[in-house]
Amino acid sequence: MSEKQKNAKKPGTIDASKKKITVSQEVKDKLKQVRSITKAIESALKSGPKTIPEIAKETNLPIGDVTFYLMTLRKKGKVEVGDLDDDDEYYYYKLKLVSTK
Repeated sequence: MSEKQKNAKKPGTIDASKKKITVSQEVKDKLKQVRSITKAIESALKSGPKTIPEIAKETNLPIGDVTFYLMTLRKKGKVEVGDLDDDDEYYYYKLKLVSTK
């Protein structure tokens, strides 16, 4: 056996699995949409805390979608809830600060 053959990378289980798995275009498109919406909401919150209607207006997204994605971002620890607005109707949401230790 030559030296080149000895040093050749053998396909592992993960590599073999990756070759077998194919992701449909529909799933890829949905993931792209999720990333786009998440990015738009995070971008809207960079300028400061906002309520759900304010985020919806700025991002041109339906209030229901904004609510869903905010709750997801909150669950992931990227967004936190602030105070209520003046009418005690909506909470302000803001980006969670990442601590640098």
